[in-house]
Amino acid sequence: MSIIEKLKWRYATKKFDTTKSLSEEKLNTLKEAFNLTALSYGLQTLKLIVVEDKIIRERLVDVSYGQRQVVDASHLLVLCIQEEIDDNDIEAHFDTIKAIRNTPDSVLYPFKSQLKSTINQMPSIKKIDWATKQAYIALGNLMTVCAVEEIDSCPMEGFISNDLDEILGIDALGLKSVLLLPVGYRANDDMFADFKKVRKDLSETIIEL
Repeated sequence: MSIIEKLKWRYATKKFDTTKSLSEEKLNTLKEAFNLTALSYGLQTLKLIVVEDKIIRERLVDVSYGQRQVVDASHLLVLCIQEEIDDNDIEAHFDTIKAIRNTPDSVLYPFKSQLKSTINQMPSIKKIDWATKQAYIALGNLMTVCAVEEIDSCPMEGFISNDLDEILGIDALGLKSVLLLPVGYRANDDMFADFKKVRKDLSETIIEL
């Protein structure tokens, strides 16, 4: 299939085949794709929690408004943001740049100083909003990679973040969940799999100047 055919193939899977699991290779592809997501400033302040344990996931159904995808899928991906972003994150980022590219401090310093100033001037609520937008970029990237790899997925905003964080223990790590992405393989009797996509005509969504 072409990339367009694969994007047409994907849909928000409502019912997963509980007998099928992602291979280690497929799972690693998703991890790598997450890590390679293009993010603002290249600053990686997102975390991806990969939950396989079915017992843990069963506890997440209630805080996901009864949506069984969180437990029936092969794995549950939880996209999280850091509740705090500060100079330590920026220093670590530029240390990584220096280690990988061997870029001298004289070149890195102006950009590093500018980035610190930008981040430090952001009110906390704006930092959270900015970081959350980065999580949506990562989600879109993961969904496209899932389509290419013929992995089914279902993006989810409908869950109680604070309760989920407490169950997973990620609140203690200074993380806040913002999006869920169950991944696996569609059930043969998921009626939504055969629904035609409903999209506007290109002439209504594309403006060419």
